[in-house]
Amino acid sequence: MNWQAISFDWNQIRAFLATVEEGSLSGAARALGSTQPTVGRQVTGLEEALGVTLFERGGRSLALTGAGRDLVEHVQAMGEAASRVSMVASGQSQDVSGTVTVTASDLLAAQFLPDVLVDLRKAAPGIDVHVVASNRIENLTRREADIAIRHVRPDQPDLIAKHVSDMAANLYGSVDYFAARGYPPTADDLRGHDLIGPPDIEVMVASMAAFGFRADPAQFRARSDSGVVMWQLMKAGLGMCVLPDKLCADDPELRKAIPDHPPVTFPAWLATHRELKTSKRIRIVFDLLAEALARK
Repeated sequence: MNWQAISFDWNQIRAFLATVEEGSLSGAARALGSTQPTVGRQVTGLEEALGVTLFERGGRSLALTGAGRDLVEHVQAMGEAASRVSMVASGQSQDVSGTVTVTASDLLAAQFLPDVLVDLRKAAPGIDVHVVASNRIENLTRREADIAIRHVRPDQPDLIAKHVSDMAANLYGSVDYFAARGYPPTADDLRGHDLIGPPDIEVMVASMAAFGFRADPAQFRARSDSGVVMWQLMKAGLGMCVLPDKLCADDPELRKAIPDHPPVTFPAWLATHRELKTSKRIRIVFDLLAEALARK
């Protein structure tokens, strides 16, 4: 290794990569927990150390130069290698204190995780949990989270996953909605009713059809990418929505539509990185989540 040829430092590389990924110096500063002037100085320092211009600067906008584009792939490889180093070190830690980041859909994060975290606080009071309520699939290999609760099996080779349960859901509406619009006793009676779903209605229609619910896209009068918002829209009487039984079955203001219809089922997977599974604090949280989800 020619150490004398390496004229930059890691903080400069982090600042450059974060700026590329976030699209701006301000976004990079937020991602790094730093300030915009500091990130700007680090990027400028990297340019000076390498003797190239990495960004064309025009007002508030940044655009990669040819030299910057040539560098990105190599810097991304360095970032991934640094993440692996961090994960190996974290995996060796047997400390039962520190922070564990768990990501789940906003509905699971709001309805399921609080009770689990109460139990965790009693079992391991030194562990702090950062909950990332997100409906997108977090990239565990980039350390956006330590543990993910997902409804699809992760396919990244560096991850380990455990199928912990199959959750049941049904079509629900509010008592007020059914009083105003009538109650659908069979799937054929869904015509003319209002439905609530995600923005991608075509996918929702196909998913409902797979479980025997025949719906038309025009019936989805209210939409949201948030499960919590869909739940509240349904409770407000704006239509019916497919939601977990655990969330709705015991609510006196809600009623299951089509009572004899079999439930919609969807899997619950827990995923973490292979290295992190050897960390005691990660393992404690992983096992507690697995146990709680198995009861769902």
